[in-house]
Amino acid sequence: MTPADLSPCVVRAVRCAVADGELPGEGEEGVVPQRVVVERTRPGGVGDYATPVAFQIAKAVGRPPRDVADVLARRLAAEPGIERVEVTGAGFLNFVLPAPSAPSVVRDALVYDIVIRDVRGGAVFAALADEAGLGLGLRERVVRRSVLRLVCAQGGTECDLPEVLPVAPLAKRDSDVVARYGAEAAHWRMLAVPARETPVFSEGLLLQGEGNEFFRVRYAHARARALVRNAAQLGFHPEAGEVDAPALLRALADYPLALEAAAHHRAPERLARHLVELADALLDFQYRVLPQGDEKPSAAHRARLALAEAAGTVLAGGLALLGIDAPERL
Repeated sequence: MTPADLSPCVVRAVRCAVADGELPGEGEEGVVPQRVVVERTRPGGVGDYATPVAFQIAKAVGRPPRDVADVLARRLAAEPGIERVEVTGAGFLNFVLPAPSAPSVVRDALVYDIVIRDVRGGAVFAALADEAGLGLGLRERVVRRSVLRLVCAQGGTECDLPEVLPVAPLAKRDSDVVARYGAEAAHWRMLAVPARETPVFSEGLLLQGEGNEFFRVRYAHARARALVRNAAQLGFHPEAGEVDAPALLRALADYPLALEAAAHHRAPERLARHLVELADALLDFQYRVLPQGDEKPSAAHRARLALAEAAGTVLAGGLALLGIDAPERL
């Protein structure tokens, strides 16, 4: 069970509960949701992930959310791959999953890389042909393009994108941000804050240091690529295997959730925040990848290298969905 599997698993539990009469309703229509929001538990919460699905369907079944959650919790606790389900508050479902497997997150990273390459190379840019006719400002164009990429990465098309997205325009003083900061940094800042908020630009966007999130994300990708190059010089290559790196594994396992949430909410800033989390985890992990001193390359080094390479692949793909390049060297 991966975090991305939780949403369809919860939908299936609702459908089965309705079919078996545990949740009243005139058939599945109007009761079983097409989509269930599953997100990381907030700091101080219970478990790893949570969903408010019980509130979503309580009115349709005529039961309090807490009762609905109790029914679903009993079913979901029996699902393979879910360690524990707990109901909190008025009806929130909370899940504890096993620690992510390094080979599985490496494999999933390659799958998402293929999906994103297809998005970049195909229909997205063709679908923007009528953009000029919409009379959009610079930030509106940047946000719209990123949202469309996100939607297409989830299997949608331009038809799923509303004609108008609520986007706060740039302040008049920032009309020349591309010239001042470069397109990459300017686009990051436009997308890293919610679309309804006006972005604030500063010279910090140009600094190559820890305080600049834009730099950290691209630098982490460049470090991943450098690790692969350096390992090749030492005579070894990545090979997936188990790795003790909980923060990095969790950030990689949560990437599909971040993509799905960013696409559903039309919120590229959700993806940007996740890329920062992933980059920071990779930068902390990087020092363990290559052999030190007289140490010989081992299976552990190959497994760590595969995980670092996967993280770099995900960072590059995430940046591509934001319309930003991921340099090999920085």
